[in-house]
Amino acid sequence: MGPSSCHLLILIPLLQLIVPGSTQCSLDSVMNKKIKDVLNRLEYSPSPISKKLSCTSVKSQGRLASCPAGMTVTGCACGYGCGSWDVQGGTTCHCQCSVMDWTTARCCYLA
Repeated sequence: MGPSSCHLLILIPLLQLIVPGSTQCSLDSVMNKKIKDVLNRLEYSPSPISKKLSCTSVKSQGRLASCPAGMTVTGCACGYGCGSWDVQGGTTCHCQCSVMDWTTARCCYLA
């Protein structure tokens, strides 16, 4: 790298100090503008029929808790501090720990 290249490398940061701060944009403001632009371009047509989310919790003894007909599992909780569970068939919570005293399923549907 020659002497002229070194001078340029020193000159560029000095020139940036001369630029007034009011002309600089933060990453947040740029991203906010981009997000607003995209949202303004989206077509939004609210449904003429308003739906309400209705939820209930179902607690059962043992490792399984099932939602009532027409409802879907949105979350599970297990006794004995067990944090390992899965949803079976979209309607049943299954706690995977070997010994389980209770299982709760959070069940919801659109009304």
